Amino acid sequence: MDWERLFTQLGVTLILFGIALVVIPLLIKLLPIIDSEKVPWLLLYVYRRENFLFATSPILILIGIVYLLWILVRR
Repeated sequence: MDWERLFTQLGVTLILFGIALVVIPLLIKLLPIIDSEKVPWLLLYVYRRENFLFATSPILILIGIVYLLWILVRR
C-alpha cells in the first residue's frame, strides 16, 4: 500500500468520525425522542452543564482508535 492511499484512508476515516462526533450532540439536542438517560453509557455519553451539551459515543471512539492502529500495523 502506498503512502497516498494510506493518508487518504486516514483522512476519510477522521472526517467520518468528526462528522459523527458533531452530529451526535445535535441529534440529542434537537430530537427529544432520544432519552439519553436510557441509553447505555458505552453507546452514548452525554455531559450537560447549564447551556453546554457534550455527547459522544465511547464505543465509536474505541472503534476509531482500533481502526487507525489496524491501518498502521497492516502497512
